[in-house]
Amino acid sequence: MAGNATGAARGGGDDRPQRRLRADAQRNIDALLEAAKTAFGRSGVDAPAKEIADLAGVGVGTLYRHFPQRSDLIKAVFQREVDACADAAPALAAAHRPVEALARWLDRYTEFLATKRGLASALHSGDPAYDALPGYFMQRLGPALGSLLEAAAAAGEIRADVSAKDLLYAVSNLCLPPSDEGIGYSRRMVALLVDGLRHGAAAVGSSS
Repeated sequence: MAGNATGAARGGGDDRPQRRLRADAQRNIDALLEAAKTAFGRSGVDAPAKEIADLAGVGVGTLYRHFPQRSDLIKAVFQREVDACADAAPALAAAHRPVEALARWLDRYTEFLATKRGLASALHSGDPAYDALPGYFMQRLGPALGSLLEAAAAAGEIRADVSAKDLLYAVSNLCLPPSDEGIGYSRRMVALLVDGLRHGAAAVGSSS
C-alpha cells in the first residue's frame, strides 16, 4: 500500500521500476515456495535454509525477508498446494467429461497428499501457527471436489451417495502406502476407488 502511494506521488517514470520490483519479489516468492516444497519432500520441514535458498536461486536473506519464521514458509507451501489443487477443478471440468474430470482431479489430489506428507511433522506438531490450516483445507478442497462429484452423479457416471468430505478422507487414507511403496501405489488405489464409484452407478441404474 505505501509503495503504491509513493510510486504515484513520484509520477509515472518511477512507477514502472516499482512494478518490476514487485514482479521480481513475486518471482522470488514463487521460486522459494517451489524450492521449499522440493526440499521438504526430500529432507522434511527442517531442511536447511541454505538448501531452500540455493534451490530457488536466491540468497538466504531473501528467504528470511519473505518468510521470517519457518512456520510462515510451511504454511505458505501448504496453502499454495491447496490452492493449486482447488483451482484445477474448474479447468478439468471444462476440458473433460464429468467422470474423467473427477478421476484426473483425484489424481492431482493424490499428488498434493504426497507433498503434504513432507509437511506432516509440522502440521501435526500442535503448534498454534497451523491451527487454521485444516479449515483452509476443507474450505478450498471441499467445494472443488463437490462440484466434480455433483456433475459426475448428475451425468449418471458415478453413484450419488458419496460426499466430498467422505471422499477427501477416503483418498487421504488410501494414500498412506507401505514404507516400501511410493506415489504409484497411491495412484493405483485411488484408481480402484474411482472404478468402485462407477460400478456403484451401474448397479443403481440396473436395479431401478
